[in-house]
Amino acid sequence: MLKIAFHPIYFLPLPKGHRFPMEKYELVPQQLLHEGTCTQENFFEPVFPNESDILAVHDKNYVEALKNQTLSYREARSIGLPLSKKLVEREFLITSGTIKAAEYALQHGIAMNIAGGTHHAYSNQGEGFCMFNDQAVAAKWLQKENLAKKILIVDLDVHQGNGTAEIFQNDPSVFTFSMHGKNNYPFKKEKSDLDIELENNTGDEEYLKILKETLPRLIEEQTPDFIFYLSGVDILATDKLGKLGCTQAGCKERDRFVLQTCHDLRIPVEVSMGGGYSPHIKNIVEAHANTFRQAQEIYF
Repeated sequence: MLKIAFHPIYFLPLPKGHRFPMEKYELVPQQLLHEGTCTQENFFEPVFPNESDILAVHDKNYVEALKNQTLSYREARSIGLPLSKKLVEREFLITSGTIKAAEYALQHGIAMNIAGGTHHAYSNQGEGFCMFNDQAVAAKWLQKENLAKKILIVDLDVHQGNGTAEIFQNDPSVFTFSMHGKNNYPFKKEKSDLDIELENNTGDEEYLKILKETLPRLIEEQTPDFIFYLSGVDILATDKLGKLGCTQAGCKERDRFVLQTCHDLRIPVEVSMGGGYSPHIKNIVEAHANTFRQAQEIYF
């Protein structure tokens, strides 16, 4: 069965006019239930994680500053969300959801998180709507529990996974692959193990050609025993923060190819949703829902 992390706190209302589309975390599960892609049984509610798992990746002073709400104005501004105790609790639970989803993926081949993909979180700072790096924390948890040795992170969000790159820059046991917009945030890029930069308006044909040439070769070279997939839908041409030119069909085919590849090679995969900022929320929800539909179709 497809197991999906979701907690009501994922939808935390923001001030009117805020550019982060928080409502998608409520609408995506509603859509999946409405159309019958999922039932309530598919969803599990994460519990508060062991703080030691967070501290395996993140600096203790930074974690304490988040918990105690003592970040500087500049540090808080970089995160881009109005800080509160509830927001930090939300971040803990999202990260816990990815850890548990990774465990479920070992059982079922795949598991997912309605939220997550917080790849701009560095070891000692947050930015770009990200505070803890959920997939990085889950990767180190898997290794600590001796459930995986070599991990591949496939980051196909339109923005570079700069925090992930920094966290694993000296760790050969985790290979970081980021395929993203060249002329987009973050404007100071970090160095992933493999970065592929795409020009503005890159469309379906070129995008998929590059991905289909790259991913199988990368898996063959790195021989991972676990994959984390960050399936941001901000590659859409409609995305106001994206700058690429992919269609809904192209984004769906991207997900199908990644998940089919993991399935065929029998490599467990955890999927976190990542970004999506199209002006019309229906476009964001449809693109994210496609990722879950592909998972159900391929695996179950």
